[in-house]
Amino acid sequence: MALTRTPSDAPDTVIRRKSSWSSSAVPAQAALIFVLLLLWELASYYLYNPFWGSRPSMIAERLWELAVSGHLWMHTSTTLQEAGAGLLLAALLGVPAGIGLARAPRLARLLDPVIMGLYGLPRVALAPLFILWFGIGLFSKIMMSFTMVLFIFILNVMEGIRTIDQDQLDLMKSMRAGRLYVVWTVLLPAIVPWILASFRIGVGLALIGAVVGELIGSNRGLGWYVESSGGQLDTTGVFSGLVVLMILAMVANYLIGFIERKIIKWR
Repeated sequence: MALTRTPSDAPDTVIRRKSSWSSSAVPAQAALIFVLLLLWELASYYLYNPFWGSRPSMIAERLWELAVSGHLWMHTSTTLQEAGAGLLLAALLGVPAGIGLARAPRLARLLDPVIMGLYGLPRVALAPLFILWFGIGLFSKIMMSFTMVLFIFILNVMEGIRTIDQDQLDLMKSMRAGRLYVVWTVLLPAIVPWILASFRIGVGLALIGAVVGELIGSNRGLGWYVESSGGQLDTTGVFSGLVVLMILAMVANYLIGFIERKIIKWR
C-alpha cells in the first residue's frame, strides 16, 4: 500500500529545508564577502588612492588598534544600547498599539491621518529637537531610534491582524472563548511573522536613529567616531565605523532569522 504524506508533515519538512539551505549558504556567503574584500583591496592599489576610499587591510589594522585600546567596545556598546533600547521600546509599545487599533477600526480610521502624517515625517529632522529636549546623553538617541521604528510595528501588526480569517474569530466567539485565549491562540500566532518582519526592518532603522543622534550631539558611539574621523579627513576611520555598523546589522539579522526558525516550530 502506498504511503501518503499527511498535512502535519509539511511544516516540519519546510523547516528542515530552510535550515539545511541556510547552513549550506553560509560558505557561499563567506566566499562572496571574501571576493568583494579582495577586489576592494586590489582596487585600492591599482584604481584609486586609498586616501579616498581606504582599503580592507588598513581598516582591519585600525579595528585591531581600536579593540586593543578598548575604544571599539566603548563606541560599539554605546550605539548598541541606544539602538537596542529604542527597538525594544518600539516593539513593546507598537505591538499592543497595532493590536488595539486593528480591533477598533473606528478609532483607527479617526487616527489614520495623524498616524500617516507622523509616519511620513522625516524623523531625522527631529534629531536637533531631541538633543534640545533630552540632552546629549543616551536617552535622546534612544528616543530617536524609537521614533524611527515605532510606526513600522504599528502598521505591520495592524496589517497582520487584518489578514486573519474572520471565520476563526467567529468560531472562537461561538465557543465563548475569552479574549486572552483568542489573543494567544489566534491573534498572536497570526502576527508573529509580521512582528519578526518589523524587527528585520527596524534593526537598520534603529541603528540609523542612534547614529543620527550621535552625529548631532554626542561624545561617544560609532556615529560620533565616523563624524570625528570625517572631520579629520580620516577615511580609514570613517570606513571602520561603517564596517562595524554593517557587522552589527548582519549579526542582528542572523539572530532574528534564528529566532524566526524556532518560532515557526511553535506556530
